[in-house]
Amino acid sequence: MKRALVSVSDKTNLVSFVQNLVELGYEIISTGGTKKTLEEAGMNVIAIDEVTGFPEILEGRVKTLHPMVHGGLLAKRDDAHHQEQVTQNNIEYIDLVCVNLYPFAKTLTKIKSKISISVDHQCYVQQRKTLMMSQ
Repeated sequence: MKRALVSVSDKTNLVSFVQNLVELGYEIISTGGTKKTLEEAGMNVIAIDEVTGFPEILEGRVKTLHPMVHGGLLAKRDDAHHQEQVTQNNIEYIDLVCVNLYPFAKTLTKIKSKISISVDHQCYVQQRKTLMMSQ
C-alpha cells in the first residue's frame, strides 16, 4: 500500500484532499493537530509516533526527524543496498509528503507583540523603581 505523510499548519481543504488520497489507495501518517482534524472527520490515521516509536517532543517541533521517516522518504528504491538497509531496519517507504509552511509572519507578529509588552512592562517597572527611590 502507498503511504502519505500529512502534516500541515493551514488545514484549509485538508479533509477533502486526504479523502482523495485514501480513495487513491494511500495509507495516511500524520502528526498532532493534523491527525486530530482528520480523525474528527472520521478518517483512519497512523500517528507519527507509531511509525517512529518515539513521541512528538518540544511542543511538536520535533516529530518527523527520525530515520524511520527519512529512511522511508530518501531510500533509493532502485538501489539494492538501500533496499537491503530498509529491510534490515524495518523501514516502510513513504510515497508522498504533504506539508505547508509554518505561518512565520503571523507567529513573528505574535512574538514581536509579546516582546513589546515585556519591554513596556520592564520600562514601567524600572520607572516605578526610579520614582520610589527618589521619594
